Amino acid sequence: MARRRDPAVHAAVKVLLTGAAGFIGTAVGRELAARGHEVVGVDAYIPQAHPAGGTPPDGIAQLDVRRADEWSSMLRGIDVVCHQAAMVGSGVAVADMPLYAGHNDLGTAALLAAMHEVGAHRIVFASSMVVYGEGRYSCPEHGQVEPAPRSIEALDRREFDNRCPRCDLTLGWETVDEDARLDPRSSYAASKLAQEHYTSAWARQAPGSAVALRYHNVYGPGMPPNTPYSGVAALFRSAVEDGRAPEVFEDGAQMRDFVHVDDIARANALAVEAVAVAPVDHRAVYNVCSGQPVSILDVARAVARGAGSDLEPIVSGRYRPGDVRHVVASPERARTELGFTAQVGPTEGLVRFATEPLRP
Repeated sequence: MARRRDPAVHAAVKVLLTGAAGFIGTAVGRELAARGHEVVGVDAYIPQAHPAGGTPPDGIAQLDVRRADEWSSMLRGIDVVCHQAAMVGSGVAVADMPLYAGHNDLGTAALLAAMHEVGAHRIVFASSMVVYGEGRYSCPEHGQVEPAPRSIEALDRREFDNRCPRCDLTLGWETVDEDARLDPRSSYAASKLAQEHYTSAWARQAPGSAVALRYHNVYGPGMPPNTPYSGVAALFRSAVEDGRAPEVFEDGAQMRDFVHVDDIARANALAVEAVAVAPVDHRAVYNVCSGQPVSILDVARAVARGAGSDLEPIVSGRYRPGDVRHVVASPERARTELGFTAQVGPTEGLVRFATEPLRP
């Protein structure tokens, strides 16, 4: 059980929450408010995150972080910025590159500059496990090794596992900690790593205090339904609801960590409370994960089971060239430094997710 901190122990802070109307932002705002913090919400309401269109809910200003200099007055009196606004997904098409660079990188840089202008010097922001690229691997003969990118020829032959570059044995996966090599493999991943670099540079120059939270695969109620930018759990669910067997790429043995959105929200609240009292020029990064690895095939099966369906997932062997084989996080640093341990495991959470309400 996580060491949940009593909100009364911590002085209430005023938080500016970007992406406040989004899937994760909504959960973060709810958790912050429940812990006694004052939340000021902004959201650009981009169509990739809000496919139904419309405007943000009452109490959330429709503002674009790329133009943060135009609304920097909203940052006055803010204790901590919690930055969730982003263009999400795995980089669906090359044509999306300017969107990722604009919303994620320019947006973060503009927000940091506006913060500095008004004297706001503390930020918690959403990064992602995609910055790691491939996870960590070991060879039974040569120990820990870094595999080369999987070749198209091998993938076409349905040879999906990474192999040792020295002896060609199949590599086993290990958990990835925050000090692992970073090797983004998609436009989205590159943009998230750039966000980390911009924020780290800002923390030195401003100076300021920054915490990066590297989310692993997030799911839960309020998730966007079947769009190219949705997570794989939502895509599996949409297939089952349409009476189709969910399609699993490669051989389904890819290992990932799936973390519930309520746990993501708690991790953000703990990070906000920590950075609010951190020394100036403080920089930290944490994996936010369940600590319970699961295969993609088992994810599809859990979602189908939760929906009461007897559809067996189709393991198609298809692949995406930018995908990685395994990436599984170590939860230890977040546990020891933030006091964060996930409360919802994927076995329970993914089954429950199959019938929870999604975003309209």
